[in-house]
Amino acid sequence: MPHDRARPRPVRPAATARSAVFLAAGVLALPALAGCGSGDESSAPTAAQDIAPAARDSVADGGTVTWAVDALPETFNAFQSDADQATGRVTGAVLPSMFRLDDKGRPERNADFLESAEVVEREPQQVVLYKLNQQAVWSDGREIGADDFAAQWRALSGKDSAYWTARNAGYDRIAKIERGANNLEVRVTFDKPYADWRSLFSPLYPKGVMGTPDAFNDGARGKLKVTAGPFALKDVDRGAGEITLQRSARWWGSPAKADKLVLRSVPRDQRAAALAAGKVDIADVDADEAGRIALAARDKGGQGPLTHGPGARLTPAGALRSWALANGSDEEAAETEQLARAKSRKAVRRYAEEQAGLRGYVVRKSLEPAYTQLALNGSAGPLADDRVRRAVARALDRDKLAETVLKPLGLPAEPVGSHLALAGQEAYADNSGALGDQDTAEARALLADAGWTPGALTEKKGKKTKDGGGGGDEEETAGGEAGTENSEDTSGSESGSGSDSGSDSGSDDGTYIVGEDDPKSGAARLKPAEAGTGTRREADKEQKKDPGGKPKTKAETKKQAQGGAPGAYAPKGTAAPKSGKSAKGAAAGPLAKDGKALTLRFVLPSGAGSESLRAVADRISGMLQRIGVRTEIAKVADESYFKDHIASGQYDLALYSWPASAFPATDSRPIFAKPVPAADGSLNVEQNYTRVGTDHIDQLFDQALAELDESENRSLVKKADARIWAAAGSIPLYQRPQLVATRTNLANAGAFGFQTPIYQDMGFLKPGAKASKSPSGT
Repeated sequence: MPHDRARPRPVRPAATARSAVFLAAGVLALPALAGCGSGDESSAPTAAQDIAPAARDSVADGGTVTWAVDALPETFNAFQSDADQATGRVTGAVLPSMFRLDDKGRPERNADFLESAEVVEREPQQVVLYKLNQQAVWSDGREIGADDFAAQWRALSGKDSAYWTARNAGYDRIAKIERGANNLEVRVTFDKPYADWRSLFSPLYPKGVMGTPDAFNDGARGKLKVTAGPFALKDVDRGAGEITLQRSARWWGSPAKADKLVLRSVPRDQRAAALAAGKVDIADVDADEAGRIALAARDKGGQGPLTHGPGARLTPAGALRSWALANGSDEEAAETEQLARAKSRKAVRRYAEEQAGLRGYVVRKSLEPAYTQLALNGSAGPLADDRVRRAVARALDRDKLAETVLKPLGLPAEPVGSHLALAGQEAYADNSGALGDQDTAEARALLADAGWTPGALTEKKGKKTKDGGGGGDEEETAGGEAGTENSEDTSGSESGSGSDSGSDSGSDDGTYIVGEDDPKSGAARLKPAEAGTGTRREADKEQKKDPGGKPKTKAETKKQAQGGAPGAYAPKGTAAPKSGKSAKGAAAGPLAKDGKALTLRFVLPSGAGSESLRAVADRISGMLQRIGVRTEIAKVADESYFKDHIASGQYDLALYSWPASAFPATDSRPIFAKPVPAADGSLNVEQNYTRVGTDHIDQLFDQALAELDESENRSLVKKADARIWAAAGSIPLYQRPQLVATRTNLANAGAFGFQTPIYQDMGFLKPGAKASKSPSGT
């Protein structure tokens, strides 16, 4: 899994019945947020893909491309809960997809399977007409047709619980599927309008897999007898940890350049050794491994010992001391030193051999189509008050946080401005103005308005002492999770930890993209929080009374034009607490309310590979200290991080990531949907692990989902994003780095960015051939 140890993954989750509850307190009236983004900001991705593009006639025919994966997939059925990235690699190479993503994350028709696909009717019902490629056939010789579409719809519609599906969004809106003029024309009639219809039937399985519950549940888990792609599934050897895909003889499109595509299971901590030994041709790597590959290229042709690696820091004085100990009269000390010297020589030799092997590789780098966020749990404690959440958000310098991870890698360090799209995608607009820029004074004013003051803790303790109470009692904290039953997981926790200083960071930042490594977590169901949500600001009360709003003053209009939302600012006249230091420094003392200090529990994974994530958390803690908010760092085991803390709501602050989607109205709604009580009294949060949502956000998603006009659809998505920013439950920080090691002569493969890999074009360059600036379809 690139750059993560586990990551929750929203893969078009199953539609969930939601009661239509409208609570005025959950609606943010933000009349001018439609203009928060400036113009068309979706023109180009922040970083271009890096895949060594080459024309097909420059790529040799034959050979085997071996691709490292974290583990072999448990299932080849992409619609089951334990499907993962390796599942997608297999299905992408061997099964039809009606649409695939281009290098800007936009869906494009896959001409190998589709001649055309368009909405042909809108009233009284939406009808999409698919015209299939006349050459498209399954590997058993049967043509791909309407019966395959119909079987997949029936399996994924959600009407038959015997099918163990992980998702049915979109398919549940279909009323019927029928043949058109022939079996190569498919008419799909929708019961309700569905803007994201291009997300359906990708991948498309043969009717033999989708036709019965038994076939769906078990038939495609370990094998795919019938396929339709440039490759076919030849062999699955779980003992050897390999899946072999072979060039398909039935493929009607441009033939695959490689004879075979092998997916080999290589754990993260064995990647460098596997690359050095030549066991793989392409592999996701972390920053340390990328650095070693760069050093290997630099050292190529050099003479003498390496100046890096084991033993490189041994000084002449240290070497002399070691020799003296190894040859001294103290036999016990000499034996110990001789063993250490032998071990060191072995490590140096092994490192040098690996470096020699790494010279045949290059690192392709781009930005992954996913972003890391700071999640604020709004279900209880101080963060249940939207003013406190906004104060936390206003304290963050997102530029510096992005630089912490991306700048050392030579990647553009641009903070992400949207929850629902990334730069390059059509739905992208920087809506962060709904909260406003980083402003320490404004953040402290918001906290003051919420009742958090520097003297409250001292005053409370003073009263206790005066009354004969425990003046020496341990300080109470108000964090929703600090001091909970999970405190046993907080080994190494620190109060008020972190400083605003950079550190070396790698692409493996240890963040979590929400089901890919923990896909079985499903929708979390929790007991409703008993804590109140805090008082609303006067500005919000006025908006509620008069949604239309009175005519704005010139100053208000200017503020909104700059992207500011009324809810992101403290009421006029609210001063920041006085401090002994400037606004740029830390607060004079901890803020408190009702005798409890404002301390937030920041949960982080403790395992190797999370160093960069922890560096980001340290910088965030330092930024929060400046507004008087302390953090209690809780380092927990990687395997329990998401399941036992994020999904169950046992945190105040956390870092994890979400993948971008070409279909945000479908894929992002469960992530930001307002939690609702279930019949058993629990709280259904779907995938909204921050527990922050509003009815208005839900309504905008619903409207976008049914809006077939693409321009209006994108406008609704952008409005929804602006209100998600204003709710301040999730603060996007940076797009995650994508580092991929490939053979120097491997073409059309590497850091794909948004783009769906074109497997048939991957292969090794002919002798003397070079990669071009743009791939050719010749």
